[in-house]
Amino acid sequence: MVEVPLKLYVQALLKGAKEAVRPMACMSSPVKNQALLAMAESLVEHTQEILEANAKDLAGISKETDQQAHREASERIRISEDTIRHMQQGLLDLQALPDPIGEASHAWLTADGMQVHNVRSPLGIVAVVSDMGPLVTAESFGMCLKTNNVCVFRGGTEWFHTNSAIVRYLQAAAVSKGVPEGGMIFLDRSSPEAALELVRYPQYVQAVITRGSAGLRNGILEQSRVPIIGFEGGLCHVYVDQDVDIPLAQTIAVNAKLQSPSAANAMDTLLVHQSVSRHLLPGLTRRLLQEYRVTLRGCPKTVSMMGILEMTGHLGIKAAEEADWGKKYQSLTLNIKVVKDSQEAIDHIGSYAPGHTDTIVTRDYPLAMRFVREVDSSAVMVNASTRLHGGPQFGLGPDIGSNSTRLHGRGPLILSKLTIEKYMVLGSGQLQQPHPVPQTYQDAMMLSAKF
Repeated sequence: MVEVPLKLYVQALLKGAKEAVRPMACMSSPVKNQALLAMAESLVEHTQEILEANAKDLAGISKETDQQAHREASERIRISEDTIRHMQQGLLDLQALPDPIGEASHAWLTADGMQVHNVRSPLGIVAVVSDMGPLVTAESFGMCLKTNNVCVFRGGTEWFHTNSAIVRYLQAAAVSKGVPEGGMIFLDRSSPEAALELVRYPQYVQAVITRGSAGLRNGILEQSRVPIIGFEGGLCHVYVDQDVDIPLAQTIAVNAKLQSPSAANAMDTLLVHQSVSRHLLPGLTRRLLQEYRVTLRGCPKTVSMMGILEMTGHLGIKAAEEADWGKKYQSLTLNIKVVKDSQEAIDHIGSYAPGHTDTIVTRDYPLAMRFVREVDSSAVMVNASTRLHGGPQFGLGPDIGSNSTRLHGRGPLILSKLTIEKYMVLGSGQLQQPHPVPQTYQDAMMLSAKF
């Protein structure tokens, strides 16, 4: 069978999605909640089939890689019954949340008696491009459904068969409860060109959300002709001030880097005030090198202070190159820089703004408030790990990633960020004055009922 060319295939998918925009926008809260419940139940009912599809993805791992790389790939790709239950719970949590669509954020009465309301409505068609695992798949479809948006999803190619199975069962369950067939679309082409093609049609797609690696995000950012509302770029810094609790600073630094090194809000650069560097860095760097096998890159002061520590499999702290300070790692690599004061730390962070998440660890309240005001990031934190930047951690509910750009909404992409606001105006015959009236006798004659 001849495969449809990619361009025509994507255009056909998006045309189908556009036809579903209006029916999706009209879905009521009960219909959406019933669909989410059915989707959650369907995943559990088809656990065995999903795991079998995942086995196909595992079988597709290249045999030419070394044993270590093969094991890491297997651990990354493999899902379990717990993963499926996690997806189920995520959909159930969405079902229990209030419906953001139709919510009025403001309402007022004008001088001539019009009632003006600012209400939430769907974005339209949202393209989600991801190279992450199946948890993102269920999350994306669920959050777009809850906000009446059409979702066109392109997932990580390593989970192609797994995602295909998950989407098949999610679609069938949703349609059985009244969701339009074109409301949940899966782009089942695994080539990178498919993801790029998806974001080239502003006449169809209203917004793009990227989830995953820096390479994916930057590639979409360069090629997209559609507004990107979910861009998890930007660096993450932790600055340890001179007035600080050393154990607290060390714990926050370890958590910010190692709780999930591949996360977008994992620390990239640690900045340390020179007056506490000799108290903090020796113990911290030994933990990072010996216990967690982190690759460290440091400024000249850091390297000279620590020396070349001969560790198994490591050469201690290597000298950082200028380009390293601007890298978003999302891996077991970390930059360390000793700064002379807080101003140098703030200036360093400002050189790479806008950032994703930046933290200051200090007892100095005025300094903390200055740091919060001056640092340009989607989240600026005081005495807390950068890994706590997220919708659930902020008490805002589930998110579909975060946005570090200055447009749309910065920070966690919670349900309300998948909507736009429009004005609903209730009038009783109000007119813009002056109202046009006939200027001549002839005009008046023509308006007379006798003629």
